Amino acid sequence: MINTSSTPELTQLSTPAIQAPSTIDDREEKTATPTLAEVPIQEDSTLPPKAPSRPDSVDIDLEKVPPNNKVIEDHAVDDAFPEGGRGWAVVFGSFLAEACTFGLVNSWGVFQAHYQEVILPDVNPSTMYTAWIGSVQYSLVFLPGLFAGRLFDIGFFHPMLMSASCLLVLVTFLVAECHQFWQFMLVQGIVTGVACGFIFGGALPVTSHWFKKKRSTAFGLSATGGSYGGTVFPIITRNLIPHVGFSWTMRILGLIILAHLALANLLVRRRLPPVKVAGGLFNLAAFKSAPYSFYVASATIAYLGIYACLTFIDVSAGNAGISSDFSFYLVAIGNAGSGCGRVLSGILSDKAGALNILIPFSVLAAAFTMIWPWCTTKGSLIAIALLYGISSGAFVGLLPVPVAQLGGTGDIGRRTGMLFTIASIGAVVGPPLNGAIYSTYNGFHQVGIFAGCMVLSGAVLMTAARYTALGGWRGKF
Repeated sequence: MINTSSTPELTQLSTPAIQAPSTIDDREEKTATPTLAEVPIQEDSTLPPKAPSRPDSVDIDLEKVPPNNKVIEDHAVDDAFPEGGRGWAVVFGSFLAEACTFGLVNSWGVFQAHYQEVILPDVNPSTMYTAWIGSVQYSLVFLPGLFAGRLFDIGFFHPMLMSASCLLVLVTFLVAECHQFWQFMLVQGIVTGVACGFIFGGALPVTSHWFKKKRSTAFGLSATGGSYGGTVFPIITRNLIPHVGFSWTMRILGLIILAHLALANLLVRRRLPPVKVAGGLFNLAAFKSAPYSFYVASATIAYLGIYACLTFIDVSAGNAGISSDFSFYLVAIGNAGSGCGRVLSGILSDKAGALNILIPFSVLAAAFTMIWPWCTTKGSLIAIALLYGISSGAFVGLLPVPVAQLGGTGDIGRRTGMLFTIASIGAVVGPPLNGAIYSTYNGFHQVGIFAGCMVLSGAVLMTAARYTALGGWRGKF
């Protein structure tokens, strides 16, 4: 219905009669004849309401941190998370991306063994030098997280993902042409690590756009891609090299990665608009939050020891007199168990809270890491590989989840990037440090104790992050 004044043309548009003004002020208002554009129009209540248009970008200031260190509320533009639907396709795309990043990096052991025995046997000492290739590669998966997270926040997610995917496929083909140590370090260590870092840094936070209540489950399912790749890629590589040679093995791996990443680029999509977040590339204001600071420190320290068992379990099995044909599959068993742990912990954390699940699983991972060097039979090694894989899988799968709860969704890329960039210090130092302990004591018992204590220390700092976030011991977080 249209409300009009006494103008004859507009009066014809209205069915009810218009009463004469009863006051002088009303009569003065009627002297100005309104235009049709000025007339307020009452919308028909029977029609469905129009959906609000989504802006192309949003300006949000996320620099301020609550002084009481409580959990920061979600500042997302759209609070109605789908909790499924198209989001599951995004989860599968992220799964494929992690298979080609963490899965490939976790397969380093099979490459190191081949380089030491066949391609680089004259490098002295070969074990130390070739180990650095894998260590650099692994740390670089985390190091570009700061840049990848910032590019994700400001809207360059898809160009970044596609460019890094093309680079990873290209360098995988180039590894087939390498023959010297410096070539492997440059191509497979540095460039492959950087490409994986930008893929992982972009594909990881996008899941948060689609899930809130089921966020931990979504992260856990995405993270199983690393277990899938870490199980499949070593088996493919080890079985192909004797039949087609190293060069063609790398070309076949390149084609497999190409197929996975092509599908990942089609499936992974962000839902929320880019956010122009106040601050620079590295947001120091985020560390005014005690929970976030404790949590970053916990991840950095835990990475000094979290992968010691998975890295050296096949070597320790060989030292115990077990054949290499069997010990090789211990890493695959550990990765398979890790996949189960990522899914299980994700489902549990949606019900109980991410840190409420992550802390006890990390304590278990520390315990199994300490027990591992005393396992010298096939049965005990299979059991410890499986149990360690399940417990450490929770750490890998749930690590980014609390970051989403410690700030707004619009800034999640930068906060996650800062976490993994700083944690990369522990990732790059951990393997050589554990290797140095092994060389010093000529055994893995001291390695297990040191690595387990580091993971346990990380769990203690996670507990501090949880306490400061909740302001007490009880609560879901």
